[in-house]
This record gives sequence, C-alpha cells and structure tokens, in this order.
Amino acid sequence: MSELSTSYPASGATAPPLAFYETTESHVPNGTLLGFWVYLMSDCLIFACLFATYGVLGREYAGGPSAAEVLELPAVAVNTSLLLLSSITYGFAVLEMQRDRQRSMMIWLAITGLLGAGFITLELREFAHLISIGAGPQRSAFLSSFFTLVGTHGLHVTCGILWLIVLMTQVAKKGLIPANKRRLMCLSMFWHFLDVVWVGVFSFVYLMGVLP
Repeated sequence: MSELSTSYPASGATAPPLAFYETTESHVPNGTLLGFWVYLMSDCLIFACLFATYGVLGREYAGGPSAAEVLELPAVAVNTSLLLLSSITYGFAVLEMQRDRQRSMMIWLAITGLLGAGFITLELREFAHLISIGAGPQRSAFLSSFFTLVGTHGLHVTCGILWLIVLMTQVAKKGLIPANKRRLMCLSMFWHFLDVVWVGVFSFVYLMGVLP
C-alpha cells in the first residue's frame, strides 16, 4: 500500500482544497508482464504484415535470382540451431534465477548472449554474400521482402543481446532483487518469441523457397 500524505491549512487561513499525494512508489502485481504481453502482441502484428508481404512478393524475381539460387540452406540450418540452443540456455538461466543461484545464472546468460551473437554474425555474413553477388534488396521484390523480414528479425535479436548485457550489468551490481527478476522474465518472453518467429522464417522463407 502506498502511504498518502494530507496537507492542512494553518489556523485562520483560507482552507485550500485538500491535496493528496503518494510518498512511496507503488507497482501493480504482474503489471509489467501484462504490459509486455501487449507489446509482444503488437510485435506479432508487425511480423504478420512482413510475412504477408513476403507471401505476396516472394515469387516476384524481376528476372533476377530465385530463392533456390541464392539461399544456402546448410548455413541457415546452423544459424537456426544457434538460436534454438540460445532459447534452451536462457531457460536454464531462468531455472537458476528461481533458485537464487546468481553465479550459475550469469554463466547461462553469457552463453545465451554468445549464441545470439553467433546467430547475428552468420546472418550478416549471409547478407554480405547476397549483396556481393548482386542480390541486394534493390534487385527484385523478392529480395526486398526477404531482406526486410529477415533483417527485422535480426534487429530484434540484436536489441535482445543489448538488453541482455544491460540486465547482466544490473544483476552484477544489485543482485537478484525482485525488479531484476521481473526484467529477466520479460526478456525471457521476448527471446522465446523471437525463436518462434524464426521457426516461421526458416520454414516459410528458406525451406519453401529452396526445397523443390
């Protein structure tokens, strides 16, 4: 409960309206998690629009290369494995957090960040390769929609890695206080959400585009 303070006028003075104000911060239980679910739903709409755009434009090659000609499925399979493994390691970090084992939790978080960084590195390598062979986003509608969809997901993963670094710094300074646990749970939801989106990207863009 927040403490309320009331100010009263001095004797004989004209009484102004009573003023009430909070002297302590209050936080609605589970309010942050609920708000973060609302954010994730808005992110779902963004990716739904990008998937729909790719579904319409994914076969518009404009005389340029097709998905089967430029996308390397083995490399993407390795990339997918890195991101899926990072989701598992984050799950281990959450288990350690619930047991108040800060040291082991930080180790699992560091492994998660490294796997995410490996994912981004391979994705940037793929983009650089496509641009070097003349298959940049300006080449065709297919490539424009491809770079936009995959690049937006990669940007989300990059933001997740930066968020992870910030949280690890906060935990190192203040420990596993309730606020940090709440933030770690929000990042967990975000990270697993990106995994689900990538499974859709891998299936819809890469598998359907490369396999006959």
